[in-house]
Amino acid sequence: MMTMRDRLAAQGDLLLLPAQLYLNGACQTGKGVLIRKGKYHDIDDAGTLVARHPDLSPINLPDHLMMPGFIDTHTHLTQSLGKSLVFGEPSEIFRRIWVPLESSLSEQMVYMSTKLSALECLRGGFTTAVDAGTRSDGCIDALAQAARETGLRSVIGLICNDLGGAAQIPDRAEILDRAQRHLGGWQNEPLIHPSLAISIPEVGSDEMLYDVSEMASQAGAIFQTHVNEHLVAVERSLVDRGMRPLEHLAHIGALGPHVLIAHSTLVTPTELNLLRDSGTAVAYNPVASVWKGNAIAPALQMEALGIRFGLGTDGTRADGFRLMDAAESLQRAGFGLACGDSSCGGGWLWLEAATSRAADSAGLSKVTGSVETGLEADFLLVDLERPEFTPTYDLIWELVRYGNRDQIDAVFTQGKLRLWQGWPVDWDARGLLTEIREHAGKAIERSDIQRIHPVAAVHKKARKS
Repeated sequence: MMTMRDRLAAQGDLLLLPAQLYLNGACQTGKGVLIRKGKYHDIDDAGTLVARHPDLSPINLPDHLMMPGFIDTHTHLTQSLGKSLVFGEPSEIFRRIWVPLESSLSEQMVYMSTKLSALECLRGGFTTAVDAGTRSDGCIDALAQAARETGLRSVIGLICNDLGGAAQIPDRAEILDRAQRHLGGWQNEPLIHPSLAISIPEVGSDEMLYDVSEMASQAGAIFQTHVNEHLVAVERSLVDRGMRPLEHLAHIGALGPHVLIAHSTLVTPTELNLLRDSGTAVAYNPVASVWKGNAIAPALQMEALGIRFGLGTDGTRADGFRLMDAAESLQRAGFGLACGDSSCGGGWLWLEAATSRAADSAGLSKVTGSVETGLEADFLLVDLERPEFTPTYDLIWELVRYGNRDQIDAVFTQGKLRLWQGWPVDWDARGLLTEIREHAGKAIERSDIQRIHPVAAVHKKARKS
């Protein structure tokens, strides 16, 4: 007799009858979903759907919620080898840790780092990740290969800096040629979506910022950059250009509906209006604000103004449920408590910001983010037979407050089972972990990383001496 895992992993059509289906903004019972050729093919009442497809054997999932996979609107897939090195560090860790580390990685280490990140993403329920661009020169193919092998849908940014902040800075013509080739080079890769990026506005000339943004727009891709994340960067922009970073991007015409701004934690009312009026999207990264940021993005105010945004991890912790919890918690702690708002987003906002709104921000609303006929079947099966969901009165709120990645039984992308109970079904993840343990230390030693604080045990000893 076939196990549930075997039935879900079988090739061909899947007719799923979950206990609940997150559909059209609500968790609904009595629904069925037919998946064919990697897409949602038919969605209807369970009995009607079964009757319409008598040739198929339905898979009953009486204890499961079927929901869209989470979408991480901002991460760094090639930073996993040094992820804990930034704990307790002052802001702008990219200068002292990430640029030196990524610049020193070989193509093989980029592949391994990305594959580890992709595994963490999928384990946390993320079926799509928006990578902001690696600073490892010439390693985009290795990054894409790792994403492809794991089944993680990936928006891959190509860094186009012309004023620093990367391993190599080619001349202007070569940067633009690389960008054009990147945008046109993935037509036969259904899981890979190209994007262009400039790390932060100050490492791009005005001409490059405008050209790269416009090039992405013309190609139907997104343009990414980190903006208004740290106070020191805002002040540098004021000194060097006489404008704050977002003001500067608006001034040169580099904002628009195709632009995804990471962070936007330090924003003025004027800059919020610029985001709204230009249609620019924001990656709200709440865990990054707690772990390494200077402020909290005013996501509730963005919502009230109609500014598009999705949730991102910034490479912090790959757990979509805990990301939603952090998103709501920071809005409540940072803004809600002061004005008596006891329901910051009502739960539903954060589930949307992690799925459909995230897909819109990432330029993928016609591809993924919802259970909708014609979209790619990127979804999760969440085990509801858990104490955290018993009894259940408001499952959406409960997912935000009680959900965590160990409740995810199955992760699918393109209608294909990728993970079962936290582990890949078609490749050796434990072998990857062993290989990384063997090589990561040497990779860190080769890089010119500068940490300000020692590791926790040494820090404790120093405080006592």
